[in-house]
Amino acid sequence: MKGILLAGGSGTRLHPMTLAASKQLLPVYDKPMVYYPLSTLMLAGIRDILVITTPADQESFVRLLGDGSRLGISISYAVQPKPEGIAQAFLIGRRFLAGSPCTLALGDNLVHGEGMGGLLAQAARRERGATVFAYQVRDPERYGVVWFDHEGRATDLREKPANPTSNWAVIGLYVYDGEVCDIAASIAPSPRGELEITDVNRIYLSRNELAVERLGRGYAWLDAGTPASLLAAATFVHTLQERQGLMIGCPEEVAFRMGFINAEVLAREAASLGSTELGAYLARIAREG
Repeated sequence: MKGILLAGGSGTRLHPMTLAASKQLLPVYDKPMVYYPLSTLMLAGIRDILVITTPADQESFVRLLGDGSRLGISISYAVQPKPEGIAQAFLIGRRFLAGSPCTLALGDNLVHGEGMGGLLAQAARRERGATVFAYQVRDPERYGVVWFDHEGRATDLREKPANPTSNWAVIGLYVYDGEVCDIAASIAPSPRGELEITDVNRIYLSRNELAVERLGRGYAWLDAGTPASLLAAATFVHTLQERQGLMIGCPEEVAFRMGFINAEVLAREAASLGSTELGAYLARIAREG
């Protein structure tokens, strides 16, 4: 299983902040936004990840993340010349995937909940098909929406429908088999000129090969693509970290917990962060083993 982290786009809803920096590099409380989906991919055991960025922002991502070796993973990069839909990630990443199954994470999505890594690992064990995750929201018209029958089986998917009767939104985290690149290449742009990920998912649904995992009350999903949602995500992270004393979206800790790096490497990472709160936190974890 390989991973794609889509961190392109122009971030127009966050202008003027994103005129100077990529949306996915903006802080969500104490860490860059991209750390959160990166940590999610790593929690699923994924160690080979392609980060897709804009041409102007790639250097900044390389400076932040490097080649991933400090985290015991491999990170490579590709550019999205202009935003033409989420499914475009599979056209850009076709050579990287080389027929491998993959998990796609959107760079502005934060997913938190006990067992999320296990759900992703379970989805990855499916030999055929795709798995998406659904979350109840008050404003489903902003998202891709999934409908269910009385037995809980998915019956329909639509992108940003007007007046939807379902409030289950498909979040920015998707698991696909090795056919996804061919499927993405077969769809036509939508009326808004984008290759819609919902169209990819509808093809899997028509084949009876789409699993939809509904995330309940024990999970949080935040789309940090607007000023209000960016603030909400930062407040959420700050509240949980202050209450629990545990970090959210910390790839260094995830790398250690997953066995990608050892305590010695983690201690070096902590030292490189100097007298920051994150540095002290990682140093304590390295000491405790």
